[in-house]
Amino acid sequence: MEYYILSYSHKNTEIGVREKLALDSKNPQTKDFLLALVENKFIQEAIILSTCNRIEFILSVQNHAKAEEFLLAKLSEFSQVPKEELQKHADSYENLSAIHHLFSVASSLDSLVVGETQISGQLKNAFKYAYDVGCCGLSLSRAIHFAFRCAASVRNSTDISKNSVSVASTAVAKAKEILGSLKNKIALVIGAGEMSLLSVKHLVNNEAKVILINRQIHNAESLKAEILQSCPKAEISVESFGELGTLINQIPLVFSATGAPHTIITQDMIEPLGENRYWFDLAVPRDIDYIQEEGIEVFAVDDLQDIVKKNLALREEQARIAYGIVGRCTQDFFTWLGTLNVEPLIKAIRQSAKEAALKELQKGIAKGFLPKEYEKNIEKTLHNAFNTFLHNPTLGLKAVMNTSKGDSVIEAAKYLFLGNDEALMLENYKCEYAMQKEKEQEDYLESQVHPKSPHSKSSKSSHPHAKLNLKEKE
Repeated sequence: MEYYILSYSHKNTEIGVREKLALDSKNPQTKDFLLALVENKFIQEAIILSTCNRIEFILSVQNHAKAEEFLLAKLSEFSQVPKEELQKHADSYENLSAIHHLFSVASSLDSLVVGETQISGQLKNAFKYAYDVGCCGLSLSRAIHFAFRCAASVRNSTDISKNSVSVASTAVAKAKEILGSLKNKIALVIGAGEMSLLSVKHLVNNEAKVILINRQIHNAESLKAEILQSCPKAEISVESFGELGTLINQIPLVFSATGAPHTIITQDMIEPLGENRYWFDLAVPRDIDYIQEEGIEVFAVDDLQDIVKKNLALREEQARIAYGIVGRCTQDFFTWLGTLNVEPLIKAIRQSAKEAALKELQKGIAKGFLPKEYEKNIEKTLHNAFNTFLHNPTLGLKAVMNTSKGDSVIEAAKYLFLGNDEALMLENYKCEYAMQKEKEQEDYLESQVHPKSPHSKSSKSSHPHAKLNLKEKE
């Protein structure tokens, strides 16, 4: 098994290509794409992290060259971008460099805005999505959860996330830079997702008045209610999405961040306003078409680099410290992986038992409790005794080693049988989501084997997520 990542980001791929590659959980083609990846005999597990600024294909593979060849062909078919162009843009990472890159991404060191915390939630959602559709198993679960541990260490040990900004807050900062102040300015926010939520939060924190629209008006109302809980004095109103054409020609300041697969604001919708307009398109794919209209300035995600560069300069020293943490976590991860093989553990436990038995045997002979002439027979009896005692633990360790519980059980066995006084990794690494799903499956199977009485109050049927069942490869 090898770790492999193919990466397209703001660093190597322009937004026009990235939006053709967008494969987030809202895209109905994402599930089929993931399933197609793990059906390939060279790819065991797959996660797709797709955000405004990056598309990362995080894989567990048998052969990274064959996996990359298949992935690029599949991606070209999906995006209609030539395979040669995709290969030219992509950054690829294998094993040690793949894990280092993953940890850097999770720690927000590779983000457009270094230190922003949004990426951690996006990675967690991407992992859960892949796990639930049956495309992510133990190998990637280990890496992803260790990545979260690394990100937490970076946050706790540096100031890199203090006063951090997301792409949304960068856009609001840019608007403030242009207008001087946002106090009492009216801003139109289109969409009701996470990016829109962040935009609204930063706008109301700058005392702007917000008009919010979304195709599903109840989602806009929910977003408004959420904001008002933490900012009860915020001035937010919700309008019908049908008013989009009217509102963009009345309000100079627009922030758009929908999940639409196509542009929602086009050239033919523009009417004269008589003052300069500033539109921030925070969506990938774009919400706002290429507008050529005097007095309208459109800022796409890639246009926010100036503020980002200032941010990077301020955080350069903290980033160096953070990269040191990422490097150490990467080494720790591979060192830990090397300890998870149960065969050396079983051998060590048996050797410990043998040494303890022989030590006590020699004590007994030395003190005259046991006759010397019976030494070999007693040694054989003791050997049979500890073999019998260790039979079930040995079978248990082998049975559990490739399950989500295996890592914690193996760590506990080391601690109990070998007296390992190092800090247990299971205290720092837990594939909680995978363990939760496995328990749900076990409970469901148990309910089928031992169904409750139909008269029981708890007999309501339930069907949890199916247990992960990755296809075995040839």
